[in-house]
Amino acid sequence: MFAIKIKAVLVSLALALAWPASGALAQNKDLTVATDTAFVPFEFKKDGEYTGFDIELWQAIAKEAGLTYHLQPMDFNGIIPGLQTRNIDVALAGITIRDDRKKVIDFSEPYYESGLAILVNDDNTAIKTAKDLDGKTVAVKIGTATVDYLRKNVSTAKLKLFPNIDNAFLELATGRVDAVVHDTPNVQYYANTAGQGKVKVVGSLRSGDFYGIAFPKGSDLVPVVNKALATIKANGQYDAIYEKWFGKMASKAD
Repeated sequence: MFAIKIKAVLVSLALALAWPASGALAQNKDLTVATDTAFVPFEFKKDGEYTGFDIELWQAIAKEAGLTYHLQPMDFNGIIPGLQTRNIDVALAGITIRDDRKKVIDFSEPYYESGLAILVNDDNTAIKTAKDLDGKTVAVKIGTATVDYLRKNVSTAKLKLFPNIDNAFLELATGRVDAVVHDTPNVQYYANTAGQGKVKVVGSLRSGDFYGIAFPKGSDLVPVVNKALATIKANGQYDAIYEKWFGKMASKAD
């Protein structure tokens, strides 16, 4: 009996040595990190290189956590299915944390608070609020929280769905839609850069949306990334990246 017990202990020890802790597995793997590179200023391609707030944030997190990875550009509407099939290990693409999504994928702690804004051509005086979108043709990005919001709250708006928000902006520029509704920081960035003097942001539809880093359900990377995110927030790296892309962060009292 004693010999059997000893054998069982040795087998357990061998198994423990053969299978490293889940965190170690995550940190030793070259991760596939999905991103939608048409979501300025969070992720986009400039001069042949990927850049943006999400890209630099992930670089800082990966360095802090000792993670190696390669970026996998893809359309936004393919990201969640890719996580579900585990073809993707991580995703950063301005992904809003929602209860329905949490049923099929996991999220990090929130890393950015967003909202939705309305963009119109500079000479448009008819649209200022969500109510003014009644009966109007509105360009939106497929697979996003914007689509759900408008279908629920402005059901009379005629939605034109695009896989890429740049196509929606082009549709506005050519007069084929009355407005674009999309995430506030992305809309503001476009209005202040390529759309300057041509378009304007006229209203905010809501706030209180939070972006999270997304993972397959049950991923052992979640605590690893959360710890690194907390560290770079505490040591000032997060604030520096934020200010580079959006300006100084407003206080909650503002």
